Amino acid sequence: MKVLVLWPPHVPSYFNAGHHISTFLTANYLRTLPEVDQVRAVDAGALNYTWKEIGDLLYQERADVLAVMNDFDNVDDLPRLLTYVRTLSPDTKVVTAGRLSSQAPRSFDGYDLDAVVVGGDPEAGVAAYVRHVAGTGQAPLPGVVLRGQDVSDAAPGTFLPASEWVLPAVEEIPYQAYERMYQRDQNKFCGIPQRRELVVPASRGCPVNCSFCEVPTFQGLRDRRLTVERTIDYIRDSFTAHPFEYVAFYAPTFTLDRKWTERLCRELIALGSPYPWKCATTVAHLSEPLLEAMAASGCVRVSVGVETLDPSGHPALPRLKRMEQQRYEELAAACTRLGVELNCFVIMGLPGTTPEGAENTVRAIREASGRVRPTVYSSMDRLRAATCPAEASAFNRQLLHPDEAPDRETAQRLYGLVYGREDWVTPVTERVPQRLEQAR
Repeated sequence: MKVLVLWPPHVPSYFNAGHHISTFLTANYLRTLPEVDQVRAVDAGALNYTWKEIGDLLYQERADVLAVMNDFDNVDDLPRLLTYVRTLSPDTKVVTAGRLSSQAPRSFDGYDLDAVVVGGDPEAGVAAYVRHVAGTGQAPLPGVVLRGQDVSDAAPGTFLPASEWVLPAVEEIPYQAYERMYQRDQNKFCGIPQRRELVVPASRGCPVNCSFCEVPTFQGLRDRRLTVERTIDYIRDSFTAHPFEYVAFYAPTFTLDRKWTERLCRELIALGSPYPWKCATTVAHLSEPLLEAMAASGCVRVSVGVETLDPSGHPALPRLKRMEQQRYEELAAACTRLGVELNCFVIMGLPGTTPEGAENTVRAIREASGRVRPTVYSSMDRLRAATCPAEASAFNRQLLHPDEAPDRETAQRLYGLVYGREDWVTPVTERVPQRLEQAR
């Protein structure tokens, strides 16, 4: 059986290479199945594919199964993609999996799809459907809705133990294209400009359970993570195979397992701290001694969900994420002392907050030398109720939802914090040694 795993072409509202890695995790996992003879993975979004190139790909591959990876903003042209598939490769079965179908499965009801993965890990759901097509699958398919079935009839999805994750093959990931997406730091995308990033999918799942986050539904509440040994082996092998310049640990709450993080830091320090790296976590899981160990092991940036420093917005946050300004200033001072950039997620339009509160939060972060990463509030509960693509597209964290938007003046003040001109750029690039200077 031949399988094509495709991240479809689209205009992104945001870019995080970690989100795209599901394409290559899925492809490598499918390669372990006895039913599968050939797998090709293509990130047509990052590679800026034209529709002619999509047509070439579909017609020439003639895959038995096409797995389309979906996300919050990459399905706007899904009807056109499916028209190309049905016209140019009519025998191909199409399944979709990803962050959007795990949150708003009913928004896919109107598409010409053979199956939708609505629960569990994407690679597990796609694999279950591939086995079904091959005639070797179980019934009902875990986490998969077939054509004509209702979402309510779906069996629970499979969350794979970390020991069963098949890490991506770096040679098929278009890291050069990903690097280009990070060139303009004013976009506030997650990468480091002018440096080649290796994404390491270190963990999945998070028990913090923020109402505006997709992770609990998409990856589960339980933390699953690679062993320290496997993590370092993957980094070492990848840096040997390709001139990466820093590591991005793709993990919802990287320091959630403190002992694991401390051990990783010790192992990296023992190697001479050869890999600059960054991660995301919560302030509650980031003590100063741990931050010191992280800095000593090569950490150059840590991202945290500040969300707001406005107490009026605290009821919208889990208790452990409610932060006073003094605590933020203490953390920022520690990061400055240790040479670690503090990247702060701030939510505009968080229920209970005001434009003044958002402006004060941004000001406080900048005055303490933090990097502001603004985003727009989206309710995951409302997204899960979406029944069509137009409804789902309103929750892409770029625009306030029409039903929740404040008056025009207030909205424009909030949008000014997201889209207003900003000339400040990250200094962290200079802390990451170049290995690709001549190539650039």
